Amino acid sequence: MQGMLFSLMILGAFLKKKGIITDEGKRVIADLVIFVTLPCSIIESFEVELSMDILKSSAQALLVSCMVQVACYILNMVLYPGVGEEKKKVLKYATMASNAGILGNPVAEGIFGSMGLFYASFYLIPQRTAMWSLGMTYFTKAPDRKTLIKKICTHPCIVSVFIGFVLMLLQMQIPGFLGDTVHSLNKANTAVSMIFVGTVLAEADMKTMITPLSCYYAAVRLILIPALVWIGCLLFHIDTLVMGISVVLAAMPAASTTAILAAKYGGDEVFATKCVVFTTLLSMVSAPVWCMVLQR
Repeated sequence: MQGMLFSLMILGAFLKKKGIITDEGKRVIADLVIFVTLPCSIIESFEVELSMDILKSSAQALLVSCMVQVACYILNMVLYPGVGEEKKKVLKYATMASNAGILGNPVAEGIFGSMGLFYASFYLIPQRTAMWSLGMTYFTKAPDRKTLIKKICTHPCIVSVFIGFVLMLLQMQIPGFLGDTVHSLNKANTAVSMIFVGTVLAEADMKTMITPLSCYYAAVRLILIPALVWIGCLLFHIDTLVMGISVVLAAMPAASTTAILAAKYGGDEVFATKCVVFTTLLSMVSAPVWCMVLQR
């Protein structure tokens, strides 16, 4: 599975380097994932037979994710003393917000199957909520409640979780050609997502990317946070599948929105981009390592 994902990322990097995928094309691909293929994957992942075990594990995934966000908030209070304000904004947001959506979902589905994506959809609800509420306060003033609720409730991935959950409760499937369309788009999600990640990697300049601060952040994002999640899940006897998904998603690199928000709200955009690309590169090694740890 890792070989296939790696090949797709290499393809994306090649297409970006050759100019076949432009900067505008890169943004279009990101929108295609967020607004089309990923929601279809989430909806289809809910096509499971409803049981108390599934509901219990879904609740565990939500709870673990909430605890991860609380832990990241506490870590942000103690991990970055003496760092300049512009870089500190970036580090705090990137510690809380991982790329568990675009990168983590296809990885979870590839490693754990359709149930991996199913539980990942629940796991991501608290993170997406935190990203657009607490996360925004690292760059600007907190959004008002009405704006926040609208932002969260209209996010295509949250909407697709709601649709999928209703279909699961009613034990219904999307009929006819609509179901076939959703199925086809679901199959495209992994390829499109990984090609997008490859376009991000194509912009990497390792000579300027490796600094003590970026390495420190990478250790926090890719080692410390997933290690805390793994230990916590073991201590509280969390379902094995939910634990695996939680650790893998916690081990994802910095969210791509880190660089976007830094540029918009006066953070260090260059440093933010380095954090995103550097941790994405390193995650190609760290994610398989975490998978091996979980299989022991």
